[in-house]
Amino acid sequence: MTLSAPTILAIIGMAIVTYATRIGGLFFADKLQFKGKAKAAFDEIPAAVLVSVIAPAVLTTGPAETIAALITILAARRLPLIAVVIVGVVAVVILRLFMS
Repeated sequence: MTLSAPTILAIIGMAIVTYATRIGGLFFADKLQFKGKAKAAFDEIPAAVLVSVIAPAVLTTGPAETIAALITILAARRLPLIAVVIVGVVAVVILRLFMS
């Protein structure tokens, strides 16, 4: 595989734009003052990103993982974060042992 000058320039350009948008977000996020519904929506962004990363893996890997995810969601309603992580890992391990 060979890389031409336009390809290398495109890669560098995309890297610069990606880096600039991330750094820009860090600089401008502190200066934004949200109120009401906008603040509530902004506060939910981390959870939405987490779900969008986890959901495809949960729904496409197999029934053991899907059931373990449901168990973990139930645990998350009552337990602290570290306990939820432990419940999720143990659930996957046990379900994989019995379902495979």
